[in-house]
This record gives sequence, C-alpha cells and structure tokens, in this order.
Amino acid sequence: MLDYDEIVHFAKGTLLAIVATILLNFHQIRHTFHKSREEFVAYQRQRNLDKPAAAAASKKGKKSKKSTKAKEGDEDINPDDGTYVIGFFHPHCSAGGGGERVLWKSIQALGELKEGKLLKNRRRTKTKKEAPSNDLASLIVIGNSDDPRLVNCRNLSVVVYTVDEPSADYDEEVMKKVRERFSIVIPSSLSVHFVHLHELKYLLDKPTRLTMIAESWGAMKLAWHALSVVNPHVYIDTTGCAFTFFVAKILANCKVGTYVHYPTISTDMLSLVWKRRPSYNNDTQIATNPLITYVKLVYYILFAICYGMIGSLADMTMVNSTWTQGHIHYLWKLAGKIQVVFPPVDTKSLKDLPMTNRENMIISIGQFRPEKDHTLQLEAFAKLLEMHDGAIKKANVKLVLIGSCRGEADQERVEQLQKLARELDIQDHVEFVLNQPYSALKDYLRRASVGIHTMWNEHFGIGVVEMMAAGLVTVAHDSGGPKSDIILRPWDFKNSFDKTTTGCLASTADEYATALYEILKRDSSTDEILQVRENGRKSAERFSDEVFMDTFKETMLTSTLFRNRPRLIFFWQE
Repeated sequence: MLDYDEIVHFAKGTLLAIVATILLNFHQIRHTFHKSREEFVAYQRQRNLDKPAAAAASKKGKKSKKSTKAKEGDEDINPDDGTYVIGFFHPHCSAGGGGERVLWKSIQALGELKEGKLLKNRRRTKTKKEAPSNDLASLIVIGNSDDPRLVNCRNLSVVVYTVDEPSADYDEEVMKKVRERFSIVIPSSLSVHFVHLHELKYLLDKPTRLTMIAESWGAMKLAWHALSVVNPHVYIDTTGCAFTFFVAKILANCKVGTYVHYPTISTDMLSLVWKRRPSYNNDTQIATNPLITYVKLVYYILFAICYGMIGSLADMTMVNSTWTQGHIHYLWKLAGKIQVVFPPVDTKSLKDLPMTNRENMIISIGQFRPEKDHTLQLEAFAKLLEMHDGAIKKANVKLVLIGSCRGEADQERVEQLQKLARELDIQDHVEFVLNQPYSALKDYLRRASVGIHTMWNEHFGIGVVEMMAAGLVTVAHDSGGPKSDIILRPWDFKNSFDKTTTGCLASTADEYATALYEILKRDSSTDEILQVRENGRKSAERFSDEVFMDTFKETMLTSTLFRNRPRLIFFWQE
C-alpha cells in the first residue's frame, strides 16, 4: 500500500513526464514544419541556379555565344529570389467574388513591392532631424537597401492554398480568369505557386449542427495539411478562418496576418439570438423555442471567447470597414492595432461610364449566398410593381441579379429564387446573370439606372461601391459597411432634397419598394437624380484600387511581417 508521500511523488513524476512529452512533441512538430519551409526555399534557390542554363539552352546560335550569354545571365540572377514565402489561405481562390478580388489585388501589391514600387504618393517625415523609426516614411526617405523589410520584399514569392483540382494549365487558366474578371495583372517577376488540397475539400463542407465549431475544426485540419506541403514565412488568411492561426503560429511558427471581411461571430449575432429573431443563421424552430435559444446563446458566448483568444494571435490585422473594425476590436482585445483597409474597387474604369441614357433597369451584384438575401430583393420588387396601380410595371422596369455560383449549393439557391420569382408572378421582369466576366458586368453597369443591395450587416459592400462608381442611384441595407462607410448621406424622401446625398438606405421590403419607386418615378435626367449619381461616383473614389494598393503596402511594411526573427532549436537539430 502506497503512503501519501509516495502517491504525491508518483503524481508529480507522471505530470512532469506528460509535460516533457508534450513539449518534445510540440517542438518536433515545429521542426517538421520548418523542414517543409527549408525544402521549398531550397527548391526556389535551385530554380534560380537553373535559370541561366535554361535561358541559354532556349536560344539559338553558336555554342560559344550561348555560354557567354549564360555567364552574363549569372550576374543578373538573384540566388535568393523567391525565398521569402508568403502563403495565402484562400481555398476558393478561383471564384469571382469580392473576397477573391481582395486576394488577387493583394498579390498584385506584393508583386509591386518586389519590384521596388512602394507608394505612389510617398509621404515625408515631418523634420529632417527625426530619428529613423519603424514607419514607412522613414524607410522611404532613408532608402536603406539593407533594411530587412526591403530585402525580404525583393526575395518574395507567393503560395496560394486552394481546394481546386490541379490540371496541366491550371496556373494559366486562373491568371486568365483574374485578368478577365477583375482586370488584375500579376507582375511577372513574382512567382505564384498553388498548393492543391482538392482531396480534402470535404473538410469545408458545411455541417447542419454546431456549424461554427465544425467549420473551424475543418479549416484547422485543412491548414495543417496545407502548411505540411509548403510552410511559408508569413501566413495570411483572407477568408475569415481565424482558428487556422493556431496551426500557423503556434505549430508551424509562421508570422500571421489576416484580412477580415466579416467576423465569424459578432455582438449583432448574439443580439439576434437573444431577441429570438429568425434569420439565415438562426432557424425559426430555434428562435421560437426559449430553452434552445438560451442553449445556443451560451454556445455563441463560449465560441466568441475562443474566437477572441485565437484572433489575438495575429501579428497584423486588416479589416475591410469601420463596422468590422469595431466588432474585431471588441472580440480580439489582444490583437494590437487593427487597420482599416477598404477593399479595392475598379472605380477608374467605371467612372468613365455615361450618367445619362440609362434603361429602366435595377441591378444587384453579389454571390448567390443565403446572407445576401436575394429573397428580399424579389419581394421588394414584387411590391414595387404593384404600387400605384402598377405604374412602374407599365414602364417595363426590369430587375437583373448578377453574381457567381461557387458550387451546387449556390446553383440550387438560384433555382429556388427563380421558383420564388414565378410564385410572385414577376418572372417576366427578372433576369439572372451567372458567372459572367467583368466586361459583361460593366455593360450592365453602363445600362442600369438603379442598384439594389439587401444583405443585413454586410461587412463592406464592394458591389455597392461598384454601382455608385458607375453612376447608379443605389439602395443599400441600412446596416453594416454600407451604412458606416459608404452611403454616409442617405436620401430622405420625406424632407427637402439634400444636395450632398450619395444614395439610399432601407431595411424592409416596403422601405426598399418605396425608395425604388421614388427614384424611378423621377426622370433619369432630372437635376436631383444626376446630383445623386455624381455624388455617389465622387464618394466611391475613396475605395479605388490605388487607395487599396497604397494602404495595403503601408500596412504590410509597417507591421512585423517582413522583419526577421530568430528560431529556437535544440542542439541535436542544428
């Protein structure tokens, strides 16, 4: 029989053994991930060494000339080119939504940094006597080519983790789609590699119960497999999968950056459950049951605590709107500075579209996902056609829903919307435009008079900005980014016209129908309508591609992502 002291001694020994085992396994996992990074860096260096020989072999001419040119090429080759790796976790990188535009514009900005293009509007320090600081202004003024940030910029390469299936011409097809859909060209000096995780695509399937936990766990497992293939120096999540930070930072020892489009959970979601309000993420059966509602509320609170802890692991946090910034700042209390970087919108090409000679057409831009609430658009349009004895219906007004489908679920959603249009008897006045290139979108933006947006608490609203930049009078949801950042001076039809009005805000089907009627009953060339169009277009300039590129570059360079840091290893791993 063991006495008390022996039991305590045995317990202590067991506990120490468990702790030591966990620490050794943890460090071994880190070492394995580090080997993955070293292998990719070695591959990049070998490619650089092979470039002169490959270039010489492809040229025609005499053998002596070939060898001479090869030697000349050796002098221009940077052996470290592509050895500072930035990985983007964006499983659906080939989709055509606003999130994908942010992804590819970010990669384009990194390509420009690699080529030494910092900011178009370079800022200066306040005085020449100021000591060098960590900000971008001092970096530019000093021009220190040995600064680790600039060195790592010159040696950049990008890896994109995707669930798309590989093919012989996948890289070319994706780049072609990016050019056609977004008018984005990635600098040729930046090498972009794809890690295909198509066999693990099922990890992203949406479960029916405990959705947030299951999705987060699936994303963590997908990130584990992704970083096991190529472990970058910097891991950037652009899809809102915050729980992958644990894999990237704690296990793989990456620096972590994130661009948050929408918080996984927010205080608004908690309020929605507390008020028992049915929504796309709060089923009617749950909302009408007090007991289940309280259980779900506890689940949400616990998840929000975990989300806040894991989000605070980010070394750099960018958000797409002040609305998102407020929620992330409340949840990620230890995340440090949270920078608002408005998403890029191609306002440059849209501002050349004519203001006049528009058709009686209302358009909607957005992926066919449940949160976009296209159902509300159809219901509001049906009410519009019935108003004032069908005055608008007689004017042959048309509603065009433009967006992309990411898979079967989105396609089924479109079919349900088409069915609803038939039930509302508006099918002859509604058109669905799916997966079309950017040129087709621009054509609709040129022809349409009014834009509509219906997502509750939209994180930003790229489609809203595109419609405003194109000269459409836009009616957006009275919440989220459109309310806090985009349509800052909404049109109040009850009072006298405000010459600073930039658009309209609404919440219910009746409010949308009223706003649409007030706009359409006015001639498209009246002073009021033209004033709103011009104000909206001018306001949209705040979200241009150029503004995004400069803000993104500045945020990256002033963060710690491009700074080197030492790595702790045991003596047997040297």
